[in-house]
Amino acid sequence: MEILDNRLKLFLYCMTLSFLILISGLYFCQIYQGDKYIRLAHNNRLRVMRFAAPRGEIFDRNGVPLAVNDTTFCIMGYPLDLNTPEKLERLSKILKRHGIPITVEDLEKTIKQQRLAPYRVMRIVPNLTMPQMAELVADYEFPRELFPLSVWRRTYPAGSLAANVLGYVSEISEEELKARAEDGYTGGDLIGKSGIERSYEEILRGHPGQEALEVDARGRKIRTLDSSNAIKGEDLRLTLDMSAQKLAVDLLKDYKGALIAMDVNTGEILVLASSPVYDNNTLTWGVSAREWNSIINNPDRPMLDRAIAGVYPPASTFKAFMSIASLEENIINISSSFVCRGGLRLGSHLFKCWRHSGHGSLNVVGGLQHSCDVFFYQVGLKAGIERLVKWARNFHLGEPTGIDLPGERAGILAGPDWKERRFKTQWLNGDTVNYSIGQGYVLMTPLQIARVYAAIANGGKLVTPHLNIKNFKRPEEIGINPEKLAIVQKGLEYVVSRGTGSRAGRFGVSIAGKTGTAQNSHGPDHALFAGYAPVESPKYVAVAVVEAGRHGSSVAAPMVGQILAHLLSH
Repeated sequence: MEILDNRLKLFLYCMTLSFLILISGLYFCQIYQGDKYIRLAHNNRLRVMRFAAPRGEIFDRNGVPLAVNDTTFCIMGYPLDLNTPEKLERLSKILKRHGIPITVEDLEKTIKQQRLAPYRVMRIVPNLTMPQMAELVADYEFPRELFPLSVWRRTYPAGSLAANVLGYVSEISEEELKARAEDGYTGGDLIGKSGIERSYEEILRGHPGQEALEVDARGRKIRTLDSSNAIKGEDLRLTLDMSAQKLAVDLLKDYKGALIAMDVNTGEILVLASSPVYDNNTLTWGVSAREWNSIINNPDRPMLDRAIAGVYPPASTFKAFMSIASLEENIINISSSFVCRGGLRLGSHLFKCWRHSGHGSLNVVGGLQHSCDVFFYQVGLKAGIERLVKWARNFHLGEPTGIDLPGERAGILAGPDWKERRFKTQWLNGDTVNYSIGQGYVLMTPLQIARVYAAIANGGKLVTPHLNIKNFKRPEEIGINPEKLAIVQKGLEYVVSRGTGSRAGRFGVSIAGKTGTAQNSHGPDHALFAGYAPVESPKYVAVAVVEAGRHGSSVAAPMVGQILAHLLSH
């Protein structure tokens, strides 16, 4: 009997304790935390629909569309409606049945990246066509808690012709979301990854819209509580001329290299071609990891914009700069001459001229006309590297030009300090000799070469290259004596009219310019040509760099001639 009483007492104690715990729990939830759970219940009745803003569209200088928005469809849903593996497996099977190969892992990754709140709508499947969406909605097994939403998709009508300029957009990554947490991005948003799309992301992206809905317990809409319209991003008009750009890409199609054309007075870029090319549409619409790896691991590096990020020895195109520096420093004048006998001996080393028989006695105009190496060897030694570096800085060599594209390289402005830092050795006279003909340690991008020749053409003003037509900046005066500049201009005119660059002048316009053949440790020499036209009143400058092209006179010069003739005739 006593044992039974003890058991009853224990039972009563347990019941009393359970009752007290229940009372405490009710007090905690309904009174102490009451406001919190009321707020959560209220939020569970709310669904926030976020509408991505249409991206600003991009056009060339003549209104040709370069980046536009096409309407597609997305499958939208809420985390609460897709919170079990079984539901995701079911959705994956339905998608695969309709030719959309999305796995459960893909769906889980998408949901994880976008999940901010259980009541916020997210994009489950993007970029569906109208027929695909219609088939899915008509499928009797398609989950009714999911719904279609029309959205825009970025399309590039010019495709590979201007991919290096425009870049592409793609879904924002987790790293980018963390880095731009305060900029209003959310998982699933598209963001500019390269090119103009990246440079002008803030202008192009627009402002998303939202719609707050009240729903019932099954997630069905009861009413709209509030809404705001999406605001389209600002359209951009570029300086690019697509007819000339297409010609440039066609001229480069069998080579690796770059071809640029620019307004000598404003810095407007009309042509910025890089070869080989890639199609930015596929990157925007989505590529597999295997396809992406095949692009970035391609030894030809199609995604490298060689016009702004390829660095090359400027070779004999550098001789125009050398002429300006030596004339301005009074190292030479129009009457100064040097004798070329096919080479210059410096200590035990013989620095050869490209013409082994020599050029005889030449002044600066003749030195440019015949591209005499020995003439510029002697000029460089007489000037000294310090004065040459000083003038290189006046032209801002070794610095980015400031073009409104990401990824521009600065090149290398070599000199004694640079060599000491890099190699811990002294600068030698042999380094100056190589420097004087654009070889050795000096490296430039094709755009930097174009900028130098624009300054020669426009009377000594350094322009800022740009692609946004509204981005003009006032040119910087370098301070070149007009009479001395005229000497260099005459030499460049003779290069085409009676010298090494004659093939550039066969297209009906008067051109001044300079050939170049740069040594290439990996194979045949690179071919270069830089020129401007028309000679009597320069308007455009163009530069061609052809990797392993062997000779600037035969390969690069005709490219520049055709581009300049096209621009002037149109």
